[in-house]
Amino acid sequence: MTQEIQPREMLDRLVGFRTVSSASNLELIHFVRDYLASHGIESHLTPDETGQKANLHAVIGPAEEGGVILSGHTDVVPVEGQAWSTDPWTVTEREGRLYGRGTCDMKGFQALALALVPEMLQAGMRRPIQIALSYDEEVGCLGAPHMIRRMAREIPPASACIVGEPSMMEVVTGHKGQIGFLTELHGFEVHSSLCHTGVSAVMNAARLIEWLRQRQIEQAEASASRPADHPANAYEPPFTTLHAGMISGGTASNITAKYCRFSTDIRVVPGETEGEWIERYHAYAQEVEAEMQAIHPDARIDVTERNVTPACLKEMGEEARAEALCRSLTGDNGQHVVSYGTEAGQFQEEGFSTCICGPGNIEQAHQPDEFLSVDQFQQGEAFLRRLIDRMAA
Repeated sequence: MTQEIQPREMLDRLVGFRTVSSASNLELIHFVRDYLASHGIESHLTPDETGQKANLHAVIGPAEEGGVILSGHTDVVPVEGQAWSTDPWTVTEREGRLYGRGTCDMKGFQALALALVPEMLQAGMRRPIQIALSYDEEVGCLGAPHMIRRMAREIPPASACIVGEPSMMEVVTGHKGQIGFLTELHGFEVHSSLCHTGVSAVMNAARLIEWLRQRQIEQAEASASRPADHPANAYEPPFTTLHAGMISGGTASNITAKYCRFSTDIRVVPGETEGEWIERYHAYAQEVEAEMQAIHPDARIDVTERNVTPACLKEMGEEARAEALCRSLTGDNGQHVVSYGTEAGQFQEEGFSTCICGPGNIEQAHQPDEFLSVDQFQQGEAFLRRLIDRMAA
C-alpha cells in the first residue's frame, strides 16, 4: 500500500527513532526502505561490520546519468545530561520552532526529501534524484565512505551532490578537514618519591597535549601574516585548531601513572593536509616514547586514528556543478564556508561535485532544546520543489 506522508508528519516519524550514534539505526533505515518500496522504489543497504547499522541509497526516477544526490546522516548526538524542556524524541512546535533531537541536524532535510518522493515520481523527471542516508557521521563520518564507493560503482553517476546539513539554506562550498586521535600511554609504576625511576603516563600525556597547544599558538600567529586572499582566511578561526577534549588516567597521587588516554580533535584549514598533521603528531609521539623507553623498555605510546574526514574544497569552473545548481535554486550568491565537518569531502573524493545546503542553523545542533524553525523547514521544502521542477525540465 502506497504511503503518503506529509513533511511535518515525516519529521515526527524520523525524530521518533532514537538513532544516537551508540545505538542501531536499523529501525529508521527499515522504515525508509519500506516507505520507498511502497512507491515502487528499490533501496540498497550497506551494513556495517556488526550488522546493527546500515547506510541506504536509492534512485528515484530514470536510471540515467546527471542526477542529483540528496545526502544526510541518520545518527544524532546523545541527550543525556542535557536540560531539555520538551521530550527530545517527540517534535514539539512552539512559537514557530520545531523542537526535538535531530530536527536541525539533520532529520529536517531528510524528512523533506522523503516526503516529496511522490511529487518526484509524479513530476516525470528526466534525470533522477538519489537519496543517500548514512550512519555514524557524528562520530567521525565513518559510515558514508562505504555507501559512496558503492554508489560510484553501481549506479549512473550523478552530476551533483547536495549535503543537507544546516546552513540556513545558504550555499556552503567549503569546510575544514578533521582528524580524531585516541592516544594511549603505557607507563611504569613506582612510588612518586622515586618518580625518576618510573614512567608517568599522565605526565607524558601532558607533554603531548602541550605540543598540541603550542602548535595552535603557532598557527594563530602565522595566520596573521598570510596574504589576504588565502583560502584559510574565510574560516573562523582562520587557522588549524588542535584540541584535547577528554582525558583519563592514573591510580593515585603518589604513584607514577601506569596508564593514561586522551582524545584529540584537529581541524585542518585549506592549504594544509590531514596527512601532514598526522605525520607531525606521530613524529612527536615517537620522540616522547623513546624518552619513556630509555627509562623502562615496556613503556610505550599507542596512537589510533579514529577518523580522518577530508575537507570540502571549493570547486572551480565547470567542476562547480553542485554550487551552480544550488545558487540557481536559492538565489544565494554569497561566499560561505563552515568550520564543522560533513560528509561532503568524502563525496568529493569519489569524484562527485558537492556542496552543502540545508535548513536550520548549526548553532542549534547538539544543544538541549535543539530546534528547526518552521520558516527554515518551509524554505527547505520550497528549495526541493524547485529542484524537482529542474530535474523534470
